[in-house]
Amino acid sequence: MSSAGILFRSPVERGRRIENEFAAAVLTGLRHHQKELPCKFFYDEEGSRLFDLICALPEYYPTRTETKLLREKADAIAGAIGENAELIEFGAGSLAKAGIVLGALKNPRAYVPIDISGDYLHGMAKKLERAFPHVPVYPVVADFTKPLKLVSTGARRVGFFPGSTIGNFTRAEALAFLRRAASLLKGGGLLIGVDLVKDPAILHAAYNDAAGVTEAFNKNILARANKELDANFDLDAFAHYAFYNPPHQRIEMHLMSMEKQKVSVAGECIAFAEGETIHTENSHKYTVEGFRELAIEAGFTPREVWSDPARLFSMHWLEA
Repeated sequence: MSSAGILFRSPVERGRRIENEFAAAVLTGLRHHQKELPCKFFYDEEGSRLFDLICALPEYYPTRTETKLLREKADAIAGAIGENAELIEFGAGSLAKAGIVLGALKNPRAYVPIDISGDYLHGMAKKLERAFPHVPVYPVVADFTKPLKLVSTGARRVGFFPGSTIGNFTRAEALAFLRRAASLLKGGGLLIGVDLVKDPAILHAAYNDAAGVTEAFNKNILARANKELDANFDLDAFAHYAFYNPPHQRIEMHLMSMEKQKVSVAGECIAFAEGETIHTENSHKYTVEGFRELAIEAGFTPREVWSDPARLFSMHWLEA
């Protein structure tokens, strides 16, 4: 499966374009008064590996809670989705959750995982192909936060967006993504995982694990800049800093400079004051009602909602 604007003509061309986007995003973000780096660039091969480790941490509740929900509600989810669906996953990770959904669906026509990390995506797609030999798998290396044009298989399209990745977007970004998804999935729907507002102590622990894996994941974006952009970040000179911001109902993740320093990035000198931070990620939390209102504004019709007894996490079925 291929489409102009989604698959590039060769792996070299695709890799060069992503590298150029990374360089432009890093330099632009580090020039801001509040320095920032887009969290989508966390996910090179090492970042994807570290995130898989995060998902297995005892403090990190979202993955195990969502996975349990998918398993327990698999029949109900499959009933809502219906037969003969083409499953399109935005930001495919390990593909484990997609396997649960595909295993429950009746006669799925195809599976299309979309992710920016090409090598990792293709490796995981091959594993899923072995597990589901009857389901055609078409991995697409692309940035799903931008407009997508996919070749149609003729089947009804159903989006899958687990992991509460929607929380990484601002409200405006989330609304824009959902509007594009509603158009792309017209006639089908979207199954989406949404993290819920909860005790800040639970959130703090989830993003400040005792093993330091989230710290390594956060700092890996600097290591990636060192490898790909000829930067000279000293990772030990930056500290992982994550906290819950109650007015904005979000976790903020930063990298704090522990000293006054200058860093070279792609030939440009970037100055840091002691205590200055690079804002690397937001993770917004929603109420069920608040997210349903957002989905309606984007053009979806909210249907079923599934949540765990502790109301830590929710899965929403939205009709397009």
